[in-house]
Amino acid sequence: MSHSCQLLALSPLLAAAEPGPPAGPLELLITYLPMVLIVFAAWMLLYRPERERMRKQRELLAAIKKNDRVITASGICGTVASVDREHDRVVLKVDEGTNVKITFTLASVSQVLAESDSTAAGERSA
Repeated sequence: MSHSCQLLALSPLLAAAEPGPPAGPLELLITYLPMVLIVFAAWMLLYRPERERMRKQRELLAAIKKNDRVITASGICGTVASVDREHDRVVLKVDEGTNVKITFTLASVSQVLAESDSTAAGERSA
């Protein structure tokens, strides 16, 4: 093929590669709006609820005190015997009869039972 034939074959590609007039603000908005909406939806559905859950867990752990009935993440129910916030530990009394105590990390506590919940849990275990 001659040099002129090669240029003719490439001319549609060159024409497509030439920049057109700059995009206006409306075209840019239409182009980027779906991406912005996806990021916003991900923030609302994923990040924000997780932050709220973590805040409530921090408040729960900060409010734990002696004689609270708690449930750990592994499902062990017990009464708080002592809280050592400096070393991030909590000692739970899990059996009143034999005075069995287990030490957990403070973060292992997943739920603090209300008085009505703790009496119901004690009746079920008896």
